Amino acid sequence: MPRSEAYPKNIGFPESERLESGDHESARHCGTPLTTTSAAEEFSAPQESVAVSARKGWRLYQSVRLLLRPLRWWARLEVKGLAALPLKGPAIIVSNHDSWLDPLAIIEAMMWRERQLRFLAKHTLWRFRPLAWVLDHADQIPIRRGENDTAALSEAVGALTRGETIGIFPEGTLSRGKVLRARRGVSRLARACPGVPVVLVAVTGSTDVKRFPKRPRVTVEFFSPAGGQPVPDEDDQALADRLMEEIRARAPRVA
Repeated sequence: MPRSEAYPKNIGFPESERLESGDHESARHCGTPLTTTSAAEEFSAPQESVAVSARKGWRLYQSVRLLLRPLRWWARLEVKGLAALPLKGPAIIVSNHDSWLDPLAIIEAMMWRERQLRFLAKHTLWRFRPLAWVLDHADQIPIRRGENDTAALSEAVGALTRGETIGIFPEGTLSRGKVLRARRGVSRLARACPGVPVVLVAVTGSTDVKRFPKRPRVTVEFFSPAGGQPVPDEDDQALADRLMEEIRARAPRVA
């Protein structure tokens, strides 16, 4: 599928789908069982990396992007900090979620580097059959919030082991810019895959979609945690709070 002239010219088939020798260093430790206060919170995943030659959902992913191109224009999407997003290998993408537009904007921004993103998305989205079909064929991962959904987290760890990117919203639901506490799922995922980089994303302007037909001005900014990557002995809640505080410093909550 031809790329827009706005996209980088020096990228080929999705590098996220090829796990090269250099990527094993960050992915090979994924799947280490977690040490938690409750056995129910532990999960495991495949112990060896598997190179993926043809990512599930890639063609559908591209088709949806084509259909959403007018939305990108309408939202006046601006992308910053793409250098913080690895061109290949696993990464955990952590973002605020103030509007329904946020995941679409992040997906579009990441495709500028041809990185396909799999979100951990709330399972209730699968109740609407047409949307469920799209989510399944785009290879998104349903997760039951607040239920220690170890199966979903294990699937995410397995994807990181294969050099893919996983997206997660620490606040756990659509915040619409309000104050919500960060949940520990992002910390558990990072702890299960030591060495896999965490990339923070701040999305701003998306809450202005409620002013339709006035056009919003949406910005997606990628950046590395100023406080450093997660470390093994960091408290789960403290890590989740730290990451969200950095995101909120660039994407303040709105009234």
